[in-house]
Amino acid sequence: MKSDIEIAREVSLRKIKEIATQLGIPREEVQNYGRYIAKVPLHLIDEEKIKQHNLILVTAITPTKAGIGKTTVSIGLALGLNKIGKKAIVALREPSLGPCFGMKGGAAGGGYSQVLPMENINLHFTGDFHAITSAHNMITALLDNYIYQTRNTSEGLKEIKWKRVLDVNDRSLRNIVSGLGGSANGIPTETGFDITPASEIMAILCLATDIEDLKRRIGNILLGFTYENKPFTVNDLGVAGAITVLLKDALLPNLVQTTENTAAFVHGGPFANIAHGCNSILATKMALTYGDYTITEAGFGADLGAEKFFDIKCRKAGLNPKLTVIVATAQSLKLHGGVPETQIKDPNLEGLKNGFANLDKHIENMKRFGQEVIVTFNKYATDTDEEIKLVAEHCDKIGVGFCMNNVFAEGGEGGKELAQLVVDTIEKRPSVPLQYMYEDNDSIYTKIQKVSEQIYGAASVTYTTLADKKIKQIESLGISHYPICIAKTQYSFSSDPKAYGVAKNFELKVRDIVINNGAEMIVVIMGEIMRMPGLPKDPQAKRIDIINGLIEGLS
Repeated sequence: MKSDIEIAREVSLRKIKEIATQLGIPREEVQNYGRYIAKVPLHLIDEEKIKQHNLILVTAITPTKAGIGKTTVSIGLALGLNKIGKKAIVALREPSLGPCFGMKGGAAGGGYSQVLPMENINLHFTGDFHAITSAHNMITALLDNYIYQTRNTSEGLKEIKWKRVLDVNDRSLRNIVSGLGGSANGIPTETGFDITPASEIMAILCLATDIEDLKRRIGNILLGFTYENKPFTVNDLGVAGAITVLLKDALLPNLVQTTENTAAFVHGGPFANIAHGCNSILATKMALTYGDYTITEAGFGADLGAEKFFDIKCRKAGLNPKLTVIVATAQSLKLHGGVPETQIKDPNLEGLKNGFANLDKHIENMKRFGQEVIVTFNKYATDTDEEIKLVAEHCDKIGVGFCMNNVFAEGGEGGKELAQLVVDTIEKRPSVPLQYMYEDNDSIYTKIQKVSEQIYGAASVTYTTLADKKIKQIESLGISHYPICIAKTQYSFSSDPKAYGVAKNFELKVRDIVINNGAEMIVVIMGEIMRMPGLPKDPQAKRIDIINGLIEGLS
């Protein structure tokens, strides 16, 4: 089969104003970034239309390192819905350069189910990530300058909570010392870098409701503490307006198109293993304004991405999904059924059957939120009819809708059956109003316990002395009502990335807590998860090139 990038190049792209017009967006409102990409102004969002339309979440079972194909299925479902006469729009996150040049090589879907132009989307796109990186590091520079200018005075800071970010996987930058070389170069300080998708600015951009809310949230970012133990924020620096200026264009949702020239919004890009893993509220609401059906995804497995989608994004935005689609593959089921990773492409019905426990746990979790669930089997070339039949029979046995899809190979045609099942399920058995995993007024300890025990299945939760201290700090600041955002490995329900299937009787240890006062959430770091990933032994960058003016290796 042709590569993703070869398929993408064969698509005859329509000018983005034509894509906007077919949605009902006035041509004069479209802010072009070239011929095939545009930003759309926020005043077009219509809250009344949002209430009338259907939001669908696409999530997945616990992934393998090869992924599950959620983005491909999300796009393919939108294509399938349009094929059966429904007005559907997909709303996705933007890819990060770190994974693109590290493991993935691209994150814009695959095969005949992609968002285009894929080279632009996978690389610099509209510069949103760069704007976020610049805004974050501008705050750091202004903070460092403040510390330098107030050194040896009573206005200095006792404790610094703000680091730097870069959209590159670079383990060497996790912990560094800055300000070396004498007093003219600043004050020597232990600091470090996170990857841009883990930046609080990224979370703020994805949770903000308009430009004023963006500025308010930026101003509330906690940077450190004074010698009187008072919080020191961006507002105390007096630069919230300046940082908002850097983000004013990045706040606007990006409009692109699919391989079948239907509309897609691609905006924001937090990871679900170290951040909240959802695209922007604004892009989702824009899609809901103009599409009868909006399909969005949440990063990694349902235990990470979907939980945060419901407990953070939907809670803050007042969204109520009508349906959750869980993506499964034969390879991932076999891995979670005890089959060695080197053999998961081989037929193994017993291993596949053993992997159902992982699928069932995710289904159970989604139903805890009041979600109606269907399962879609993402077909790979190595899958057998017997394997697909076995999954279908299992879903029928437990009373969950099932549909195989072949959107990778067939695009919208391969998603028509799934699309019809989605429509029928929403019409007959839509999800009930969301039931959150915890209440706003629960303590931080209670929130962590509820997610850890009920979603992950942990037997107990322990805390380092540092984490306990941070929670006491949160309580003293009066922000215990914020939702939690747990950062842990995506490869297991536990904090052990090799504990496949459904881990039992395990302990989760909270290593650290990060206060995202502007994003209004508490990041809970468990196990050995790193907020700045490293590169693999054989990075994808070795296969990315430009030959005769054409980019290669982005898939």
